[in-house]
Amino acid sequence: MSRAAKLPSRTPQYRSPWRRMLGLFGLTLLGWRVEGELPDLPKCVLAVAPHTSNWDFIVGIFAYFALQLRASWLVKHTALQGPWGPLGRYLGGIGVDRRRAGDVAGQLAKEFTQRDQLVLAITPEGTRKRVVEWKRGFHNIALAAQVPIVPVAIDYSRKAVRFFPPYMPQPDYAADLVKLQQYFSRQVRHIVGLKLGG
Repeated sequence: MSRAAKLPSRTPQYRSPWRRMLGLFGLTLLGWRVEGELPDLPKCVLAVAPHTSNWDFIVGIFAYFALQLRASWLVKHTALQGPWGPLGRYLGGIGVDRRRAGDVAGQLAKEFTQRDQLVLAITPEGTRKRVVEWKRGFHNIALAAQVPIVPVAIDYSRKAVRFFPPYMPQPDYAADLVKLQQYFSRQVRHIVGLKLGG
């Protein structure tokens, strides 16, 4: 059985055998696998948690390669200027002007409108430290762009990157957070430090 299923047809993806081979090799080496499937959607926000260790990035990048997923991530807009800008954009970086911090959701909603496909990966904690609550940015962006949120758990108890069904955000953030937390295992929520919903 493969450690990572192939993506549905409408999900943004690379047609790159070397990426898949490298990702599957890395997951096998570390003893990890991908569980669940991304929905067949051209646009969504991936809410990836917990973000508690540098290992999250290593496991995540192998899963990213194994799936051949074409995903984007946020970076300070100035990091995409100069000679490294093209490489950063090629790797999925989307520049955010932090001087307009109050309008990040609007900036990203515009990106979603301008693209036919966009999967945006965000860590709701916004830090590798233990937190008691997630930041609202991932929800604000998905709500403004009117795209689903796909919960993704980095589950160390199972050594699995776990994808859950999409959830369409509603204006009531507190209610949405309770529903979204239901997709995360008890072990994952304990690591993150979130109160259990329901």
